[in-house]
Amino acid sequence: MIILLIALLFNPVFAGDAVLGEAKFNQNCKQCHGPAGMGLASYPKVSGNDIAYTIDRLKNYRAGVEIGPNSSLMIMMARPLSDIDIENLAAYLKEAKR
Repeated sequence: MIILLIALLFNPVFAGDAVLGEAKFNQNCKQCHGPAGMGLASYPKVSGNDIAYTIDRLKNYRAGVEIGPNSSLMIMMARPLSDIDIENLAAYLKEAKR
């Protein structure tokens, strides 16, 4: 019982909904990051990254942390995202394809 509890506490499972993530991406992110997050102009490719990486990056932007040249825009876009929105986006972007 204790081992199970420890495993759950220290090995978080990200159970985002990729379908909801795709809808949020198409609504808020596609204009800059392109179809399926493949990158567009000066906006980087955001698909294919590990889920934990995408979650960390979006939560940092949401907290106002500047990371790179487009930080001001990303901070503005990430601020209204909930934890669930971020998990859903990460789940979608992990396997996003055109």
